[in-house]
Amino acid sequence: MPGVLKIVLQRLGLGFVTLFVVSIVIFVAVNALPGDFAQVILGQGATPEAVEAIRRDLALDEPMVTRYFGWLGAILSGDLGTSFAQLNFQSSLGGGEMKTVVSQIAPRFANTMFLAGVTAAIAVPLAVALGVLAALYRGSVFDRFTNIFTLSSVSSPEFFLAYMLILFLAVLNPVLPSLSNIYDGMAFSERLKATMLPALTLTLIVLAQMMRMTRAAIINLLASPYIEMARLKGISPMRVIVRHALPNALAPIINVIALNLAYLITGVVVVEVVFVYPGIGQLFVDAVKIRDIPVVQACCLIFAAAYILLNLTADILSILSNPRLRHPK
Repeated sequence: MPGVLKIVLQRLGLGFVTLFVVSIVIFVAVNALPGDFAQVILGQGATPEAVEAIRRDLALDEPMVTRYFGWLGAILSGDLGTSFAQLNFQSSLGGGEMKTVVSQIAPRFANTMFLAGVTAAIAVPLAVALGVLAALYRGSVFDRFTNIFTLSSVSSPEFFLAYMLILFLAVLNPVLPSLSNIYDGMAFSERLKATMLPALTLTLIVLAQMMRMTRAAIINLLASPYIEMARLKGISPMRVIVRHALPNALAPIINVIALNLAYLITGVVVVEVVFVYPGIGQLFVDAVKIRDIPVVQACCLIFAAAYILLNLTADILSILSNPRLRHPK
């Protein structure tokens, strides 16, 4: 265990360093976006003096290094700042409660996590089951059909799959709503129904990689001596795969599942926009349109942190599932 703990701590340290570097990239990239919030708000007829006044009020005229360390210090204290759009709204109407970036992102992030959870609950068991069956019936019609279907789905653009599902499941056969109208206090069954079409779209996108990795990892182990011994004992092929091959193939399967789960959080932007799903991806797109820098930076940082965290989780689970890594010589 001390060896495993040391490896885990090294991975965590590397994750924090990576997130710090990514935060610099995010800040520089977001501030390099074409356009300016002050110009967007005031319109093309704005005078240079008015634009400069708004930039000064929002501290956009300060040096980039100063603004970065101010932003980083605020993040470390749990403050993601205040939306520029909120500041402009309050200054126009006066009064009212100011919404911070955290209060704007929190419900959207919860919705995105719900969508990712529903997708994972469908995609992961289905991918593992299809991978096991494809390995068991390797070279059969089922194996070929499964490979063609999953490769076709992962090769198709996300918006194309989304519109096809809308056509077949919401227009021609109206069994599911085409738009994901999510609101507070919604019953779980209604929420699940409203989330099902985007979840099915994401399932088709991530299914292929997980299924094919499961199939390849199991097939690679079928020629191992202990698998041959299990077969000679008369154990059924399904039991050989599930009881003997699958546990030893967990490391690569866990890695590809973690990568696809990271995609479910960071790559949902297009799907959320198509279904008007009130998640963090939709909020990110809206913030980019009006150059709302604090919201864009916060969304990017959350995407990066989720991706890094899930990759670290995959590394740690791979270590725990591999005896050679748990007990290095």
